[in-house]
Amino acid sequence: MMNNLSQTWDALIQAAWQARESAYAPYSGFLVGAAVETATGKIYGGCNIENVSYGLTNCAERTAMFNAVANGERELRRMVVCADTPEPIAPCGACRQVMVELGPEMEVLLMNKAGKRICTTVANLMPYSFDDFPQKQENDEGEV
Repeated sequence: MMNNLSQTWDALIQAAWQARESAYAPYSGFLVGAAVETATGKIYGGCNIENVSYGLTNCAERTAMFNAVANGERELRRMVVCADTPEPIAPCGACRQVMVELGPEMEVLLMNKAGKRICTTVANLMPYSFDDFPQKQENDEGEV
């Protein structure tokens, strides 16, 4: 975690690659790193964490966002996602939906080890999301 609001993407990129080094991927060998910067300027890293039951695996993007939220952050500003792939890596659908909920205005930089980059936004990554879903639901008697 870093405390200064970065003016460039450099610190966030470095944090994502550093987080990738902690990935737990004994089944796929596919290491992914992510880092998210909050409105307070703090940076939280995350890596993918596999499980033999693949449904229990957690992606690097969600790990980074959950790390920020677990530390009291509520406004996510930017994210970097990185891997050693032929093209920049893109988040899965589950990560995209979590991005919509936790960082709907985030800028997102997708990159590979060769330096190819795609700069986008959560809105571009996840059109027609569930962002209008009500936070509170009524029960059968109309009570919230």
